[in-house]
Amino acid sequence: MKMMSQGSSWLLPILFLSLLSCTFARRGQDLHCGVCRALVDELEWEISQVDPKKTIQKGSFRINPDGTQSVTEAPYARSEAHLMEVLERVCEKMTEYGERTDPSTHRKTYERILSRDGKKMDASNTNMDREVTSNLKFTCERIVEEYEDELIEFFSHKSENVKDKLCSKRTDLCDHAVHISHDEL
Repeated sequence: MKMMSQGSSWLLPILFLSLLSCTFARRGQDLHCGVCRALVDELEWEISQVDPKKTIQKGSFRINPDGTQSVTEAPYARSEAHLMEVLERVCEKMTEYGERTDPSTHRKTYERILSRDGKKMDASNTNMDREVTSNLKFTCERIVEEYEDELIEFFSHKSENVKDKLCSKRTDLCDHAVHISHDEL
């Protein structure tokens, strides 16, 4: 009997470490998914703020043999130039988000704590400390850096359910088993 308890004594630390790693993995996935979804919201809002009449010239500025140019006018809001500009500064908006933990599932969600006009929103049961906002901003910067091409591709055209298409299907940043409503963030 003594030999059996000594032989299985290694099992408890392994089970504990396994449980701990699953918890951190889920927390990491919650963070990446939440930031991706917040990033989509911020990009959609930034695009909506541009005057729809504002255009940008695109195409070749070279003069063709017949004396014409192949330049066209395109909407500025979804142009690559505008999207690149927005992507450079969008992660600063993560300081306006906080972390909320679901008491039953212990899953983390990330939501705005400041309205777009700077007014404080209901932040009860929301963690807004420096570590949370720092993690959100850092994760946002990593996502923008890693998925810049995908972000530009998705936002250069108007499309439905961008959060699901980009954050779950294209980048796999959100767990397919987690069902989060489109308006949660």
